[in-house]
Amino acid sequence: MSTTHMGEQTALVQVTEGVLDVAEHLAAVEDPRCGAVTTFIGQVRDHDPQVPGTVTSISYSAHPDAQQVLQRLVAQMAGASGPGTGPGGEAAGAAGDGSGQRPAEGATADPVRIAASHRIGDLAVGDLALVVCVATAHRARGFEICRTVVERIKVELPVWKKQHTADGTSQWSGL
Repeated sequence: MSTTHMGEQTALVQVTEGVLDVAEHLAAVEDPRCGAVTTFIGQVRDHDPQVPGTVTSISYSAHPDAQQVLQRLVAQMAGASGPGTGPGGEAAGAAGDGSGQRPAEGATADPVRIAASHRIGDLAVGDLALVVCVATAHRARGFEICRTVVERIKVELPVWKKQHTADGTSQWSGL
């Protein structure tokens, strides 16, 4: 487990064999300036359209650099989501919230706090595999950042899954 420091933002960022705790992620993004906390929970399901049969469990494996990749991704998203940008770094209004309005004189920049964890090892149906929490001042920005973090994790994080089915077969994905 690692805590990444991004300026004033501190986020829980981990690739771990341990059970994921949603409350721990919520606590990691807590900030009195944030009025919106968006959470994504990915859990193991009993089916996959790409896998015939009933999925009974998943074994996740990770590249040794997976922790550093996740830390970099979260730092980029928190940094790219600073004042004046959206989660991908695009212009989002002078206030950084998509409103096009400038912050009031002396106002602090809208905070962005991100906690993200991916579990590895053997997981049963119903176990949490991915937890992402994003705290921002406003909900639209929080939803957008959370979705982008999840999508980037799915594409960029070097984690692979082997799905086990009720008939005793298994299939790798994400390779």
